[in-house]
Amino acid sequence: MAIDHALLQAGLIGESAIKHGAPDRAILVSGGPSTPLAKWSLIAAPAKARVIVRQPSQSVLPAATPHAPSKGELVLEEETPQLRAQVEEWKHGSWYHQTTIMADDIGDLLRKLVDITPNHMFDHQGPRSAPQRPFWCGAVAYDMVQWTQPLRLQHPPEENEILTVLWRIENGVLIDRATEQHHVLSSSDWGHQALKHVETIGAAPNAPVVVNIAEPHVSLSPERHIDLINIVRESIRNGQFYQANIGKHWSGPIDHPYAVFQRLLVSNPAPYSAYLEATDLGFAIASSSPECLLENDEITVRTAPIKGTVPQGDDEEEAQRLREHMLNDDKERAEHRMLVDLMRHDIGTVCAVGSVRVSRFDVEAYANVQHLVSHVEGQFHEGRDGLDALQAVFPGGSITGCPRTMVCAAVDELEQQPRSFWTGSLGWVDVHTGQSTWNILIRTLEARRSGRQWTGTVGAGGGITIGSVPKSEVEESQWKANALLTAAGWSNPSETDLPNRSLSVHPVQRSQRQSGHASEHSGSVVSLPEALLEKLEGGVLFVDNLDSFSNNIVHAIAGTGRDVVVVHGRSPAMRELHDPVILFDLLDRLQPSHIVLGPGPGAPEDADLTMAMAHHAVAGQLLCPVLGVCLGHQALGVASGMRLVRSPNGPVHGVPVQINHDGTGLFSKSDTALEQTRYNSLTVEVTSSTHTMLVNATELGTEAVMGIRHEQAAVHGLQFHPESVGSPQGVQLIERFLSLPSDG
Repeated sequence: MAIDHALLQAGLIGESAIKHGAPDRAILVSGGPSTPLAKWSLIAAPAKARVIVRQPSQSVLPAATPHAPSKGELVLEEETPQLRAQVEEWKHGSWYHQTTIMADDIGDLLRKLVDITPNHMFDHQGPRSAPQRPFWCGAVAYDMVQWTQPLRLQHPPEENEILTVLWRIENGVLIDRATEQHHVLSSSDWGHQALKHVETIGAAPNAPVVVNIAEPHVSLSPERHIDLINIVRESIRNGQFYQANIGKHWSGPIDHPYAVFQRLLVSNPAPYSAYLEATDLGFAIASSSPECLLENDEITVRTAPIKGTVPQGDDEEEAQRLREHMLNDDKERAEHRMLVDLMRHDIGTVCAVGSVRVSRFDVEAYANVQHLVSHVEGQFHEGRDGLDALQAVFPGGSITGCPRTMVCAAVDELEQQPRSFWTGSLGWVDVHTGQSTWNILIRTLEARRSGRQWTGTVGAGGGITIGSVPKSEVEESQWKANALLTAAGWSNPSETDLPNRSLSVHPVQRSQRQSGHASEHSGSVVSLPEALLEKLEGGVLFVDNLDSFSNNIVHAIAGTGRDVVVVHGRSPAMRELHDPVILFDLLDRLQPSHIVLGPGPGAPEDADLTMAMAHHAVAGQLLCPVLGVCLGHQALGVASGMRLVRSPNGPVHGVPVQINHDGTGLFSKSDTALEQTRYNSLTVEVTSSTHTMLVNATELGTEAVMGIRHEQAAVHGLQFHPESVGSPQGVQLIERFLSLPSDG
């Protein structure tokens, strides 16, 4: 921060720099353990253009009618009104409205900024992972979920609340973490002056001492927090979702958000730290986030999901013991495996078939806590870039849960307030190339000013699974918030019982597990409207039921060289397919070689199209092989007269289990016992000996039904998820299904 201090003193940034641009601040800081993705820090010069998105009025985007996603009630929206972005220009010492941009979503907004963004290269450039030309830097609130998921919020932000703020950065100082060298990204007068002052910097000033120990307001009492956790666990038992992240908020007076940020850099350094301030708006963000949502160049997209948390120890011996406990804890590993599968699905939306893989798995140790972190990456599909990627992965799965559409709706229902910027994202993007880096706004203070008084809000929470212990989850949210609460002046450092230790990264293993088989002969993946427009015939028809792992199955199929047509089975637009005449007319036009009924939240009856197709399949009316996965498997079982029940020994999510089978159907060439990953709360059970679907696989120990096959037709069901990173022979089962001949 010595450079930042020198630039402030020289009047090159901040409120004394208005002749160069706005007094607004944008700082990106790579602190904490040296990770593979965080390699540099940057202090932006005063900006002369910014973009602001605000919450529209209820007349434009009304709140959702009251409903209970936690009980399976899901209201999907086919269309969302365009978002309105105000472009402002700095001139004459103030921000002035320049123009309005209407956009369909986040990716569309960023793409429309190309025309107002210079495309010249910086004279001096830092690492290749850093901006090479003028770029946009800022933050996107979690509540932009209104434009990334087919939902309306029951508890939307108030009208005109800030949802996104981005500054166009044309100058700045970049510090290369590997070499500690600085680069002035400008040849303007500002750059010449900055270079002169940067070359003569002194020591960094000490972080300001906390000036107020105040008692913050907490949005949830421990009792209410536990109640919400128990609601989530009951929803998991009923099959509504696998995991949901529930948060709470602390709020109170602070001295100044920049002072809080300076303290955080010392007490809780992290690789994706950042500070933003819009002076005239009385708005600021001070973040010490450890988590990367998205990092990409023009070829490769990466994400580094965090899930799994333990405290640091009093010494290295205890830290190692806690680390090993986390690595061997079934709940922590299952939760992490679930998130990895979700992020494989998310980036698979924009990646070439067969390119998505888990490249590394680490424990990252921070000042107070240790986390499990995986690195997932893939190669962009032709015509896709980082602007599409942000739209695809926002908001991050680690702070929502899965299946994501359902849990985003449930988070809104249960938390009963907007999240604002907490769990949104902050970062930068080159709109000409799509290159970008975005964090997830955890360990973050959001500040608002009224008059001269600043008020801050801190959020923290955790992913709730069936294995969660409510009291422990409440305690974990407190661990995660402690560094922020102390920096804000809401707790005394001497009262914090968490140790503050050195920062490090502990590699665990490397994995090359891919979502499919990379091949020059991979098939295409198209939506139903695209397939009809292109008159595509003979592909595999995949019915997507809003699951957060669907793309992993689709990529596994396309990786074998087959084209895949994706039908969004729970979309209101697909309701007409419930009519058998319309459905069979569609199948006649598509002539699918195989049909896959995908997984998803809830019970089969919640997925009307899948249930209808299951009845046709069991009756032998579909002239091609049919595979049901998880929910699709249950639909086939129910259609044959089996009973749907809660899983006998409780929900199992993200856990590899041993599967016994009789060697028939898809298991004809498999090992006697298979390890496959379960994600289910419900299962089917046999009620008579007259079912047309026969059980051919069960779980070792519980005898829960894991596989079924039709007694005559090529119709098969798998309760487990063969596409998971925890299902080592699962893709072979998918390939075996695809090898079955069609009767059509």
